[in-house]
Amino acid sequence: MSELRPQDVGSLGRRIVGTAGTTVVIALAYLFIFLPVVVLVLFSFHDGRVPVPPFQGPTLDWYKMILGDDRLMSATGHSVGIGLASAFLSTLLGFLAAFGLARHAVPGAGFLRWFLVLPLTVSYLIIGIGLLIALSYTGLPKSLLAVMIGHVVINLPLAFAICFSQLGGHQVVYERAARDLGASEGQVLMRITVPMMWPALFASFCLCFTFSWDEFVIAFFLSNFDVTLPVEIWSMLRTGLNPMINAAGTLVFLLSLISFLAFEILIFGKRARHGRTAPEA
Repeated sequence: MSELRPQDVGSLGRRIVGTAGTTVVIALAYLFIFLPVVVLVLFSFHDGRVPVPPFQGPTLDWYKMILGDDRLMSATGHSVGIGLASAFLSTLLGFLAAFGLARHAVPGAGFLRWFLVLPLTVSYLIIGIGLLIALSYTGLPKSLLAVMIGHVVINLPLAFAICFSQLGGHQVVYERAARDLGASEGQVLMRITVPMMWPALFASFCLCFTFSWDEFVIAFFLSNFDVTLPVEIWSMLRTGLNPMINAAGTLVFLLSLISFLAFEILIFGKRARHGRTAPEA
């Protein structure tokens, strides 16, 4: 075995210190990001009236109270329904807009692309106020329908950006081949483009649902007596902190996590299957 030279020892020491430093920084970053979530979930099982240390429990009483609270359950149903509807409409409209701009020579296509993603740069507060004024002018009152429209407005640019980025040239070859074989434009779209775009469409749907599910500002401006879950949680916060609010917040986080995991399983599962079936060079 060859002996380590002094310069090799120094290089090894620098690598160890660099790796340790990187690990510490990453650990601190994760701690900063996830510590509030851990505290939220932990104190949703707190057996006490106020969610403050020391932790007492665990107990499921606060979750039982949530399940028995008609207003919270109604708000949860509203959030799920609005999230599904707005995610579906945003994905559908975003895909159609992306397909039209990617496959056809549209005058002013660059401006239209910029205009479609513009809401991503605008504050939700500004969008909410603008929608409130615009919908009031058209005679549409504050309602869950107005909230759903508002969520489509903020999610459509995201869906368009995801779909447009995945409409690559490799799909054009298959679309042209289908047309040469006699397929109509509708058949090309539904039998060629949509199946090839399925991961992007599903990712768009999941992200749009997640953003709609826990969105507060626009829902607060545009809802009336029927509210979404984030607005109901805000109403509960006005009376002070209690573990029931932690349990409701955990419910919001859990559904967002499920949506994210569904996206991860589909996308990375598809990549893993493609990796196993790819021919060797």
